Amino acid sequence: MTIKQILLAVPLLGLGWVCILLGVSLMTDAAPAYVVLLPSAEFVDQLDPDMSILAVGPISITLAADSPRVAARLYSAGARVVLPAGLPGCLPAPVIPNEIGD
Repeated sequence: MTIKQILLAVPLLGLGWVCILLGVSLMTDAAPAYVVLLPSAEFVDQLDPDMSILAVGPISITLAADSPRVAARLYSAGARVVLPAGLPGCLPAPVIPNEIGD
């Protein structure tokens, strides 16, 4: 691969990954929480009462709710980008033994 190909492939890979995450957040309710990127100043005031704010950062808010279609409801409240948070991924969690000799 040449440097030009790498410089083209890396951003396209990142864009594809973000598109998959956007699709997962809209099509499933599998995520235990959601990250809203670049929320507006009025965004928190427009949240439904069943949504809980878990963390607030300079460019994001992490939220959770037990009800369905959370990502769609976040978009209707004014979110710009909603990504799933807390999904386990494809690999199983590693097994850590309790003590040596078990």
